[in-house]
Amino acid sequence: MSSPWLESKTPVGPPSSANPTIRQLLYAAAVTGGWAGVISLLIYLVGRLFGMTFTVGTGPGNEPQQVPFYVVLLLPLVFAVGFALLASLARGWRHAGRIVFWVGTIGALASLVAPLYQPESVGWFARIVLALMHVITWLLVVPQIARIVGDSEPGKFVVRDE
Repeated sequence: MSSPWLESKTPVGPPSSANPTIRQLLYAAAVTGGWAGVISLLIYLVGRLFGMTFTVGTGPGNEPQQVPFYVVLLLPLVFAVGFALLASLARGWRHAGRIVFWVGTIGALASLVAPLYQPESVGWFARIVLALMHVITWLLVVPQIARIVGDSEPGKFVVRDE
């Protein structure tokens, strides 16, 4: 039997060796962040094909500049890896999955400020498409990382006598 605690008659959780490792979190971040980057890049390329200019303002008083394609591809991956490293700090906490999910959701909502509050020279359609890329990244990355970290919660795999 590979998991002896599953047949236990006492409420014993899995051994700490079964907790998700940083390596597993980084792997999940690479996969989910990579897919978010690829999907965002496809949206970017379709938008460019139809003549959309992806310009963003980089600060007050600066002229909006074109977003390079590699930024659209790599930024979701970078944020996913950073989020996974941050989420790894919550391993073993009670309600770790919920905490990571809501912290990630609040972070994603905060990231929507950048595309939505652009200078007036940036069109609303471009703002909405850029915000869509943020939502796609949240949708693919945050729930998966939260689920993995949630597997380390104390008492998560308690077997109860019915």
